[in-house]
Amino acid sequence: MNIIDGIHTRKSIRKYKNEPVQKEDIIKCLKAAVEAPSPKHQQNWYFVVVEKKELIQQMAEIVEESHKRLGEYAEDEREKHKFMRFMSYYTLFKDAPVVVLVYAKPYVMIEEKLLRAGGVKEEVIETLKAPQSAAQAIGAAVENFLLAATELGYGTCYMTGPTHAKSEIEALIDVVKPEYELMSLIAMGVPADETTDKPKRVPLEEVVTFIE
Repeated sequence: MNIIDGIHTRKSIRKYKNEPVQKEDIIKCLKAAVEAPSPKHQQNWYFVVVEKKELIQQMAEIVEESHKRLGEYAEDEREKHKFMRFMSYYTLFKDAPVVVLVYAKPYVMIEEKLLRAGGVKEEVIETLKAPQSAAQAIGAAVENFLLAATELGYGTCYMTGPTHAKSEIEALIDVVKPEYELMSLIAMGVPADETTDKPKRVPLEEVVTFIE
């Protein structure tokens, strides 16, 4: 499979067979991830690979409890019901044989240091920080991981929803990496025999402008 085919073939997989993921394949995906571009080549990512079933289940329970707590803030029962319907999407990783936790450290912006020293207004600094370079780097690394997994025959699901329980998950995993924080999760496994179709994309003409 070439890269273009992999991009068009890849889709989010939310159901997995009860089969192991080969460690050498996880490593291949991680090697692909760290080949991603990153702003100022800071490579601000860190990965924690969880294969222990009990730990994956504990993470899912943490996310479920957090989701329930957030649901209590809904302004009425209708809004609460709407929010709670997404519970299964936030905890689907519980059935995956592998969950990769993606951490990031803050992007070091040289310009910010200079501007703060010069007493520049905070709104100017916030404008410079708006591109969220740290998150962009993580997204590029994750996409490389997903494409490599597709090439190797695995299904993945890139998840940011569970991070509403970020603090609790970080405490459970107890990875001591100063300045790093959890950004996203990747569920990984052998796809079930029947999976949902890939959702249609917005037509290209709606999201592209050519200036010639």
